[in-house]
Amino acid sequence: MNNYGESNGDSNVHKKKIEGNDHCENGDGSDNGVILGVDGGATSTVCVCIPLFSSSKTLAYPLPVLGRAVSGCSNHNSVGENAARDTLEEVMAEALSKSGSDWSAVHAVCLGVSGVNHPTDQERILNWLREIFPSHVKLYVQNDAVAALASGTMGKLHGCVLIAGTGCISYGFAEDGREARASGAGPVLGDWGSGYGIAAKALTAVIRAHDGRGPQTMLTNKILKALSLSSPDELIGWTYADPSWARIAALVPEVVSCAEACDQVATKILVDAAQDLALSVKAVVQRLHLCGEDGNGSFPVVMVGGVLEANKTWDIGKEVVKCIQEQFPGAHPITPQVSIDSLFVLEAFISQ
Repeated sequence: MNNYGESNGDSNVHKKKIEGNDHCENGDGSDNGVILGVDGGATSTVCVCIPLFSSSKTLAYPLPVLGRAVSGCSNHNSVGENAARDTLEEVMAEALSKSGSDWSAVHAVCLGVSGVNHPTDQERILNWLREIFPSHVKLYVQNDAVAALASGTMGKLHGCVLIAGTGCISYGFAEDGREARASGAGPVLGDWGSGYGIAAKALTAVIRAHDGRGPQTMLTNKILKALSLSSPDELIGWTYADPSWARIAALVPEVVSCAEACDQVATKILVDAAQDLALSVKAVVQRLHLCGEDGNGSFPVVMVGGVLEANKTWDIGKEVVKCIQEQFPGAHPITPQVSIDSLFVLEAFISQ
């Protein structure tokens, strides 16, 4: 995927390294103005607003957040283009309002949004942003996986990131700037290691058990109770009444609970999910040769998303790492210590 940016005709605003002491200067040299950073996913969208610093000031860490807002899904593949656009506009407006600023104060906007998988996706968002912001405002649009990687490596775009939340994707950068991705194609095309994929398989297992095509499972009672339903037949109406990805993915804790109680069906679903997630990382690592000539080279694997952060006895993230390190012993798992949205703000900041 290309690095997407737009700034007064300059399309190369992406930086390969985010340095903590970098600073910038806006067009008139003043300190008035703000920068917006947005992290948009299939479950939630976060926008933060930070002040614009002049070149005489050093970038502070942690970033001085003036306003922060949270809204729903902004992945156009999940909710449609109009709803995604409305969400992004609303969350930016709320962050600006909380910061005491308005649209005229914005000098740069940086969006990391799931569903940005092709230049046409990026162009669509850039065109919409240009309807809101005047030409001097610098714009940056990228898939949210790039921000997730930067959040674990403190800005150095090297290594691999695995996101497993409502959806899943693996994305990586080689030292020479080459990029590769795997998964991230959405539920219809098989992101089976994602929260949606896990929960969808669980719902399928309940239906199969009910009609005699599959083994009995604790998932039946567990899921029906969680949804306040009395029969597996009611799952059909519940599922198709609102087949949003996040709504279905919310059932993952029920699957983990059943696996911890040694339910074989639930356990197999989680084992398969861990293997699928590890496979997406392996695909990126092999395409970019991150492991070196001998296969033992060291590289970071940033782990992001609710599926990998369950903190339960049945730890999906730990199983994924185990699968990865069996083939790539030099893989170094990292749990980010900085928020994704703040890193995207930082990228917008140094792009000035």
